[in-house]
Amino acid sequence: MNSALALLALVLLLLGAAPPLGAQTYPTGPITLVIPLAPGDATDVAGRAMADELAKLLKVPIVPMNRPGAGMAIGTDSVVKAKKDGYTILLTPNAALVSARILNPETVTYDPLKDLTPLGLTTRTPILIAVRRDAPYKTFAEAVEFSKKNPGKVRVGSVGTGSVGHLDVEMINSLTGAGLTMVPFKGGAPGITAMLGGHVEGGAFSLGALSPHLKSGALRGLVLSNKFPGHPDIPTLSQLGHRQNLLGVWAAFFAPAGVPAEVTRTLVSAIEKVANDPAIAAKLAGIGILQDWAPPDRLVAEIREEHRVVEDLAKKAGLVK
Repeated sequence: MNSALALLALVLLLLGAAPPLGAQTYPTGPITLVIPLAPGDATDVAGRAMADELAKLLKVPIVPMNRPGAGMAIGTDSVVKAKKDGYTILLTPNAALVSARILNPETVTYDPLKDLTPLGLTTRTPILIAVRRDAPYKTFAEAVEFSKKNPGKVRVGSVGTGSVGHLDVEMINSLTGAGLTMVPFKGGAPGITAMLGGHVEGGAFSLGALSPHLKSGALRGLVLSNKFPGHPDIPTLSQLGHRQNLLGVWAAFFAPAGVPAEVTRTLVSAIEKVANDPAIAAKLAGIGILQDWAPPDRLVAEIREEHRVVEDLAKKAGLVK
């Protein structure tokens, strides 16, 4: 009898020590969200909006931390090297994962498909090719034909050599035989100022940065990297019959490689809800950012395809050997 009572006591003790069914095991404390860009960048603004909602869903603080530098490699690498417990995650644009690795291999030593756990793509920021309203060409096709007949006469600004805008200019030249000339600027603001002042004929910049000048009538949009509800009249390359669209800017969440499966499931579920939240979509639309959820498997496929495209463009442009 004593042995039976002892066994019963042991069972009750074990039951008391075990967490109740459905109890939360992750997360139990604050999560740091690393954003490898300076405060105020479009991805930073979007990340902070999503962090607020993630905190409500996960019931823990989500603490944004800006870690800019080295083409976003510093912040991204810090997550690669973080503890594999899910309490440090990353929100980064595609450049840190794709073009930076191709163009600056000495700086970027990580492989996003091996060193990070994909959690989902959440937003896209379209890149727009725009020209002054008084340009002699009114459509994308007319601009291409003009540049063919007048090589070097259609200068298109971008935020720098190797940027998404630069690669898009190279893509247009490759797909159409156009004679566009890319002119690098130290940011979107000086490039757009140069367009408005007639120092360059066009620009390849984010839709959000160009939108006020489209509305004022100073600039005309020719082609977008992807459709945006507020500008249904501006086509994409595929709508114009080309085999590929321009590269745009997208942002996605990641955790360090090797985080527990439970952590991945919890984060992916919460991020998907946030990425499909209409209230967040309304906030982001105002700054030219589009919600566009893609789960981890589609995110991996997009990274692989974009790597192929960027590497090919970079070789053709003489940016890499």
